[in-house]
Amino acid sequence: MSIPYSSLQNVPLSYASCSIGCGPNSTLPLRLQAISEAGFSAIELSFPDILEYGAEITGNEIAPDNYMAILPVAVEIRKLCDERKLKIMMLQPFSNFEGWSKGSVEREEAFARATGWMEIMNVVGTDLLQVGATDTPGHIITSDRDAIIYDLQVLSDLLAKRNYRLAYENWCWATHAPGWKHVWEIVKAVDRPNCGLCLDTFQTAGSEWGDPTTESGLIESVPQPELQKRFEASMDELAKSVPSEKIYLLQISDAYKVSPPLEDKVIGGLRPKGRWSHDYRPMPYDGGYLPIEDVAKAVLKTGFRGWFSMEIFDSGPQGTGKQYELGSFAAKAMANMQKLLKNCATD
Repeated sequence: MSIPYSSLQNVPLSYASCSIGCGPNSTLPLRLQAISEAGFSAIELSFPDILEYGAEITGNEIAPDNYMAILPVAVEIRKLCDERKLKIMMLQPFSNFEGWSKGSVEREEAFARATGWMEIMNVVGTDLLQVGATDTPGHIITSDRDAIIYDLQVLSDLLAKRNYRLAYENWCWATHAPGWKHVWEIVKAVDRPNCGLCLDTFQTAGSEWGDPTTESGLIESVPQPELQKRFEASMDELAKSVPSEKIYLLQISDAYKVSPPLEDKVIGGLRPKGRWSHDYRPMPYDGGYLPIEDVAKAVLKTGFRGWFSMEIFDSGPQGTGKQYELGSFAAKAMANMQKLLKNCATD
């Protein structure tokens, strides 16, 4: 399928609230202002940002399950967004939900968390919940596909009662669904009209093409020509097999080639690709090396013209931290997002 540039002119653009700035000079109101002034029309609202802003305005830390305290903070965040003409497109990241043993405390807590997050969604005015296909190394979340599908069906049905949707995302270090095809197979099996995909340029290329534990930055278990051939075939399959209406958004980021490579072991509860995701994700055209244009083109070839959302975690090439001015950084993100769209066009 061709991708006329004219069809990309009205692609709605979002920015994850957690993906810009850090420290005392980048409060949530300042971040939202920079995002708005750069021309983005919406945000992905990050749950940790709600807690952080709540601590800022109340002077007290708020527990993540204290929804009586969280909801008034969410009201204030919606006001901040309304003042800046920003829609809250999605609440994220809802992780470690699916697969806990039936009858376990963890499962009860996961569903209680779902209920609380739905109350937040109601307050901030979003209908979309991002669920990450996560895992917890060394813990008891199962990789049993039937259990995962069942939990997502139950959650989808709970969300449907409020006309909410579930955007399921592959995280490239997850054991049960690291790639786009894994989450697509699960979403098809869930078989609910309000359950679709949150696709991501980093997570897709990071699953099938890149590897932060190798000198080359590539998966080295197969020769590079074969790796490239497989990746191209995968992107062609995505373009031909996923209905555009089952894609709810595409998150945009790249990755640094890590030098020296990351150790191939679990550190701080994260596998190497989890640490890579956490700290080494610049915006497009700002030092990364993944074939993110190929991922974006595949998604656009499905006919999808929905949300493109910048979600970056740029701590610099060494992952040790990076300082930048909010306004100019957000403006650069918009310019590079527009560059990505132009480069994806086939005319």
